[in-house]
This record gives sequence, structure tokens and C-alpha cells, in this order.
Amino acid sequence: MKMLVTGATGKMGTKIVETLLKTVPASQLAVSVRNPEKAEGLRSRGVEVRQGDFDLPVTLDTAFAGIDRLLIISADGDNETRIRQHANAVAAAERAGVKFIAYTSLANAMESNNLFAPTHQATEKAIVKTGIPYSFLRNNWYLENEIPSIQGVIAGAPWVTSAESGKVGWALQQDYAEAAAAVLTGEGHDNTIYELSGKLLTQEELTTTLGNVLGKEVILQKVDDAAYADIMKGAGLPDFLIPLLVDIQRSIREDTLAVESDDFEKLIGRPATPINEALTQIVNGINLTK
Repeated sequence: MKMLVTGATGKMGTKIVETLLKTVPASQLAVSVRNPEKAEGLRSRGVEVRQGDFDLPVTLDTAFAGIDRLLIISADGDNETRIRQHANAVAAAERAGVKFIAYTSLANAMESNNLFAPTHQATEKAIVKTGIPYSFLRNNWYLENEIPSIQGVIAGAPWVTSAESGKVGWALQQDYAEAAAAVLTGEGHDNTIYELSGKLLTQEELTTTLGNVLGKEVILQKVDDAAYADIMKGAGLPDFLIPLLVDIQRSIREDTLAVESDDFEKLIGRPATPINEALTQIVNGINLTK
């Protein structure tokens, strides 16, 4: 059986591949990457490195040839770009005769008003339409997304939010990676949907825990969207990024990520890493890079 992971040199892809290599012989694993040079380390360990670009479908035909089980990691970019790229990947998988597709989706994707939901709605529909057995890994929110805010707090800044009391199921990328590896290598996952979430927390609950980890009070500054945008601009963030960040706060405020389940336990035999332990890992990682 040959399995392939797309985007294998990205942060999530790297974690998934490393997790797979703990249990899967390198000879059974292939990766599809835009720049094969970045995957030389994997090639030297016996992983087959294939060039595949979601914007160049002909490269995907070659990349997916002979693959039994495929994991499509959602790409970066705006919704329009990602919808097009994912459609190219799904169509190539169908042409190649792939027998199973796993896809990293979003919490409650088909009913969600989250700013990223259109990408995942379109991609899930495209996969279902192929008739290929699938598993949708509906990932909630990566705790690593909060690293810039955590770095700010460590430097003495407040935690700024316009998300009010909206709840998020934060979990570490490693937790999501282990779940993806379990689905790609395991049996009984045909036509399944897994809602993968940590314990639901508000910004206040998250920052209280962060304060306990840091051993200091974290000031939570609750503002409206306009003030949030002004503060992000004042912090030097590029103008193009600010509407995206405001929309993320809106999405959280409207509880689009307030989706909790025990699906982590089903896939990896444990809940997501407890938030105090997960934040400790993040903080330790930040301190190591100083």
C-alpha cells in the first residue's frame, strides 16, 4: 500500500510525515511538494519525493500515480485560490485512481459561517462527488496560530481581542497530525467525518491559563472590531492582513469554532493535549528560539 501526503514541507505536513514515519516504512510513503529540494531530508530517509503543484494539474497526475491512500492538506491563500487548487488536487486524485482521500477541513465545515468555510465546503463536496471513499478531518484551531499574541504577552503587551465570549477548541498541531496519521494508516475510516477539537475555551479562559503558565497576570483587552483593526495597524501589521485578522475575531465571536467532540479519543486514544500543557510547550518553544 502506497500513501502520499501533500504539502509535506509545511508546518503541519512536516508533523504528519514525522508521525507516519514512526509506524510506516519509508518505502510505503510518498510526499508531494512544490519544491522537491526542500524535501531532500525526507528523500535521504527513503521517502519518495514527488513534485506536485496544485496550480499545475499535470504535475499532480504524476505525483498521485500509483497512490492508494492520499492525504490532501489544505493549502494557504484566499478562498478563491484554495478552492481552485483543491479542485485540481481532487480531480487529479480521481484521474489517478486513488482509493481513499483524507482531507484537513474545518470545524462544522458544511454549516459554518467561518471566513474559511467556503474553501472547505467546496472541497468536501468535490471529494464526495468523486465517489472515492473519504475521511474529513475537521480541524478546529491550531494553538500555534496564537504564537504572535503569546510572544506579545511575554514582551509585556496585553492580549487584544474583539471575539467577546466566543469559544474555540484550540489544540496543538501535533494532536491534529497524530489524528491524520491514524486515519491515513488505519482501517474503518471510509466515508467518515471527524470533528477534532480541544476543550472549548473563551479568550479569557485561555489567557488566564497562559498567565498561570507564565507566572504573571495577562491583561485581556476587549475591544470592538474597529479598535482591534487600529491596534493591529499600530502594531505594524501589513494593511492586507488586518481585515483577515478582524474576520477571524468575528468568526470566533459568532462561535463558528464552538464545536466540541470526543473524536480525538476515537483516533489517537486520548483527548487533545490539556491547554495548560499545550501552552507550556508553546512558551518553551518560544523561549528556545530567543
